[in-house]
Amino acid sequence: MKPHAWLLFAVLAATAAAADSAGPLVQQALAAAARFDTKAALGLFLNADAARPNDPFILQKISEQYSDSMDDTHDPVEKKHLAEKALAYAQRAVALQPESAVNVLSIAISYGKLGLCSDTRTEVEYSRFVKDYAERALALDPNYDWACHVLGRWHYEVASLGATKRFFVKLIYGGLPPASTAEAVRLLRRASELAPQTVAHHVDLGFAYLADKQPGPARAEFERAVAMPPHEKYDIGEKARAQAVLEKLK
Repeated sequence: MKPHAWLLFAVLAATAAAADSAGPLVQQALAAAARFDTKAALGLFLNADAARPNDPFILQKISEQYSDSMDDTHDPVEKKHLAEKALAYAQRAVALQPESAVNVLSIAISYGKLGLCSDTRTEVEYSRFVKDYAERALALDPNYDWACHVLGRWHYEVASLGATKRFFVKLIYGGLPPASTAEAVRLLRRASELAPQTVAHHVDLGFAYLADKQPGPARAEFERAVAMPPHEKYDIGEKARAQAVLEKLK
């Protein structure tokens, strides 16, 4: 074998070894995420990305960890920075695997969280992206519970907007979009049927019922959510949301 051929072989072997090392890193990252250790999970997924660049699964998981990291800070500047990071990685994942409903919905979620860190006009503008990408994700997978959830939440939030936001909605959308609390209830009920163990589905279904002026079913969903064990990091905050509303409904 010629000298340059040996060099090429060595480079290819090193590349293959690095790619193989990504597997254990991903497993460790998933385990860290399961125990709600977002910082460790993010670091491990970033290392996996370095070992296996341009893997859409890893990129989407990095987006997810940046998004979850927003709950670990009260600094609005840092929250916005993390949301921007989440969006950037979600966009890279979609560019590589556009047919993945999970990847596409990550963009919707990232825009939603970024909107919460922005001024009212920008938040309303980003809400259009939330709707568009959630609908795309649902078209790719009609049984994707989180796509039903995000689109359902969009419906009850837009249908329940105050005067200031409604002004910007008319300005940016060119008129009020066809949002309805009834559609919100339908979509979030579907999400909770597809994944009944997910706390957030029941919490937002409760809010959709409230927006639809159905306090009885709303209370039942909030009580169900409070009684459920947390399976994801954000479940802790969702249970707190439900408990806070139950206190007000007494």
